Amino acid sequence: MTLNDEKMAARAAAFARRAVAHPRGLDRAAQTRLAALLAPYRGRVLAGYMPMRTEVNPLPVMAEMALHGSVGVPVIEAKGQPLSFRRWRPGTTMVAGTFGALIPEAGGEVVPEVLIVPLVAFDRSGGRLGYGGGFYDRTLEALRATRPTLAIGYAYAAQEAEALPLEPTDQPLDAIVTDAFTLTF
Repeated sequence: MTLNDEKMAARAAAFARRAVAHPRGLDRAAQTRLAALLAPYRGRVLAGYMPMRTEVNPLPVMAEMALHGSVGVPVIEAKGQPLSFRRWRPGTTMVAGTFGALIPEAGGEVVPEVLIVPLVAFDRSGGRLGYGGGFYDRTLEALRATRPTLAIGYAYAAQEAEALPLEPTDQPLDAIVTDAFTLTF
């Protein structure tokens, strides 16, 4: 089995676990934990994401953080490139971007210091398995090359895996927030 095959199998298993967790109303518990972790970072530039399908929803926490500073959401510029981040606030007009993710129709670019990172699976050492495009890995690598950048994985506890098939280019997370616990590294 190749590394790519292992990643595909790990993603399939994690998607199944996430699908079970999603309708159980666990978002509020995760949001409470995320807000607590982010409280010391009010006023810093934050990037969140617009939840798709069964992703845990960060929008209430992003809205609260937008009261204190700039919040951005990711924009896929091109395959193989890092993400950019467009300014977002509650009420911003959104349009469909690449892969159907909603992005602000207009607005300036922000460069985040703190990122809420969506994921498919995570492990207890800060490993993250994403969707396979490498966008967050390239983005975190570029941001971290210029200054300290905090990456917070955000997921349901059910998305935890005992071990993940990772490669050297996979960027580690600094924290993971779930409906059941918060891990920091």
